[in-house]
Amino acid sequence: MNRLRRRQWCGLFIAISSAISLGCGGGGGWPDPTTTIAATKHPLVAQYTVLSPHPRATAWIEFGQDTNYGRQTSVVGPTTGYSGTLSTLVAGMKSSTTYHMRAHVDWPGGSWIEPDRTFTTGPLPKVSVGTNTPLSLPTVTVSHPTPGISPASGVELFNLIQPSGNWLREFITDLEGNVIWYYDPGSSTESAAPFKPLQNGHFILNLGPLLEVDLAGNTVRAVSYGQINQSLQANGYSFSIIGFHHDLLPLQNGHWIALCNTTKDFTNLPGFPGVTHVLGDALVDIDPSGNVVWAWNAFDHLDVNRHPLGLADFEGAGADWTHGNAIVSSADGNLFLSMRNQSWILKIDYQNGMGTGDILWRLGYQGDFALSQDIFSDWFYAQHFPDPLSDDGTQTTFAIWDNGNGRIDADDLPCGISPCYSRATIFQIDQSTKVANLVWQDLPGFFSLWGGSIGLLGNGDMEFDQTIPFGTAASRVQEVTHTDNPQTVWQLDLVGENAYRGYRIPSLYPGVTWK
Repeated sequence: MNRLRRRQWCGLFIAISSAISLGCGGGGGWPDPTTTIAATKHPLVAQYTVLSPHPRATAWIEFGQDTNYGRQTSVVGPTTGYSGTLSTLVAGMKSSTTYHMRAHVDWPGGSWIEPDRTFTTGPLPKVSVGTNTPLSLPTVTVSHPTPGISPASGVELFNLIQPSGNWLREFITDLEGNVIWYYDPGSSTESAAPFKPLQNGHFILNLGPLLEVDLAGNTVRAVSYGQINQSLQANGYSFSIIGFHHDLLPLQNGHWIALCNTTKDFTNLPGFPGVTHVLGDALVDIDPSGNVVWAWNAFDHLDVNRHPLGLADFEGAGADWTHGNAIVSSADGNLFLSMRNQSWILKIDYQNGMGTGDILWRLGYQGDFALSQDIFSDWFYAQHFPDPLSDDGTQTTFAIWDNGNGRIDADDLPCGISPCYSRATIFQIDQSTKVANLVWQDLPGFFSLWGGSIGLLGNGDMEFDQTIPFGTAASRVQEVTHTDNPQTVWQLDLVGENAYRGYRIPSLYPGVTWK
């Protein structure tokens, strides 16, 4: 390299280095980042694009109904090279409302804050895509029964089930009950179970196929049960599935573990002469390419003659034997599976995809644990949504929504003969001694026949969802103090439909909590 060209290159390097080291703004002759805000197909979501001339830049957006803002997105980036484009979807806004927003851009040695901008959201849809029927919402009412106590931060996610009208089935509200995001399934009449957030900021739901969607409602990934059956056959499994149901567990490696229905015919089961078409559960571990890499079938591991809630036909699919409704990862790489019709939570040998599928233990009435209270009625029955609050592989604490169907009382009478009731519960279990202990409960005072969710909130309160009362299209979500005499801090009543699940999430963005 000749001397002149070497001097020019060194001068350019010094100029670039000086610009990078400036603390704020473009400076050094470098322009500020530029931004654009555009509407998306979702009326409550904006597309925010940042063009940064600075290397390794990151960006995040703050937004709100005034210039105090108050909410923010996750950080996106960094860019590669000496410039790049950063794009993010801004969501969490009420309909037909003007929002203030601005970008924050950071790069090594510098930062930039955009002047205030505005964006106006559209109205909630009047007509669902593909139909001529107005799209509706149940009536939502929020109350604070115990004055002077504030609820935990976050927003509320709702998953409606078996809608009686053309409802929004999956939506999120703020803590005042305002809808701030929803997913419109279009012409589909299916209700999604599950509907839950992913760690990449998307949502996953089951509408026949399993769908991963972004905040604008765009489908990012889809898996059909036909694909799964092809993969099961190709990998030598002896069963097929007839669909997905109730829950789906996303893993850190990008795999999904899906809860599926499978069937098997039995002849002359005790009390059931002739052929009985039995509906059971299967688990399939699906890699990012849609291939099954591990599978589990309840018929291989449980006694079909145990059916404490009976073998009633489930929507024409067969005699409902196990009715799994939740899958959760354990701390030691195994799986917890909630089976409502067995009133059991199973621990399954998964070992991060290398396990045998053996049942390591069964928690619940007639399972492998002794209950320290030694009262049958203190067990959970027909439960939903077990949430491990702590788990070190030996000692586990579960929050469990105890629906109570089939509860056995102290006189060995089942629920229906004795009074039926539902509870929010916390159980501590010792996996080495096989002893379980009921350490907390709250009885709302009615029987929630089906559905429900429960969890521990960031401020230490407990929150749970229940359908109320039997035969009524209504649900209630309550946040209560985690005390011996629980006080209701926050309550949301939903009238017009039932919420299969309703629970608090920190925000619409991973790693971000909205106050």
